[in-house]
Amino acid sequence: MVEAHGVVTDIQIRREPAAVAAAEDRPLPLGRQIAFWLAALGVVGLCLYVFSGILLPFVAGLALAYFLDPLADRLERVGFSRLWATVVILGVFVLVFVLALLLLAPLLAGNLADFAAKVPGYAQRLQQLVVEKGSPWLERLGHRVQPADIQGSLGDVIGKGVAWGGDVLKSLWSGSQTLIGVASLLVVTPVVAFYLLVDWDRMIAKVDGWTPPRHRATVRELATEINDAIGGFIRGQSLVCLLLGAWYAIGLMLCGLNFGFLIGMLAGLISFIPYVGSLTGLVLASSVAVVQFWPDWVMVGAVLAVFFSGQFLEGNILSPKLVGQAVGLHPVWLMFALFAFGALFGFVGLLLAVPLAATVGVLARFGLKQYMASPIYTGVKTPDGGLPPDA
Repeated sequence: MVEAHGVVTDIQIRREPAAVAAAEDRPLPLGRQIAFWLAALGVVGLCLYVFSGILLPFVAGLALAYFLDPLADRLERVGFSRLWATVVILGVFVLVFVLALLLLAPLLAGNLADFAAKVPGYAQRLQQLVVEKGSPWLERLGHRVQPADIQGSLGDVIGKGVAWGGDVLKSLWSGSQTLIGVASLLVVTPVVAFYLLVDWDRMIAKVDGWTPPRHRATVRELATEINDAIGGFIRGQSLVCLLLGAWYAIGLMLCGLNFGFLIGMLAGLISFIPYVGSLTGLVLASSVAVVQFWPDWVMVGAVLAVFFSGQFLEGNILSPKLVGQAVGLHPVWLMFALFAFGALFGFVGLLLAVPLAATVGVLARFGLKQYMASPIYTGVKTPDGGLPPDA
């Protein structure tokens, strides 16, 4: 009995580690995993909301480091150390940025001040033209409307539009000014970008090491898709905006339009919001053209042709070649993300909107794929009676 008891005890001792290992390999219930990640997401959102007033230079530095990391990798392959690659890249970037600021800022600031001063005159003249040319058409249709009524209605619409634009600019400006100011942004952002760019590869490796081994392959695949979506959109769309801005600005200046450079650059730079940039530039340019060139419809048509040709260029050449269709950001979803995060976090929200929208899009497609492979959709259970391993 003693021997038998010893044998049984030995067998139990030998089986205990295997049982412990099996228990350790057993995955957590899906509900607990979802609860953990929702709690983590809630903490991140709360931190963004609480510290939104001071996040701008850090988010801008992170975006700059992410944008310049491929160039640093290329210089490393050539033979530069990571430190010197970072110094060279950031030095060139800061030099180009300062030169562009010194050359373009006075021109844009002067044009913007002159345009703001002349907006009331343009609006009044546009009202007069609409009243003069619109009243006969309304009378032919059987509607007798007093010119004062038309002028008052147009004045209300234009006033509300100007007020809305001013409120948007004011909210973005105030959101970017809390606690820091533009000067600290220009000083802190390059410093943050420098340290992040030097340690970028080590940070990515460290985060990869924190990933649960069981899901590491899936997380890496998702991270690659998110990186492709964010990088493809930001780098491609930045080039599209710059090229469109140059196209609009040069075209409007050749047409002789007042403030053509300012309107063209503004329309190009906000073209990252689908349809908003082109429509804003079209409304501003056509309004100024009607006031300036009336009754010369040829020049008004030339101004319209600049924007229509720019839209053709963007939709058929620039966006397909530079941005592509692989980023998976639907225009409606992108507009919603930009307006939602801009309203919540100001200018910081605009910087975070595209990366977060791309991340949510990739995760949503992954979740849909997992759902369509699960018993909930197929009606077929896996051998263990539960969801597939990756669900």
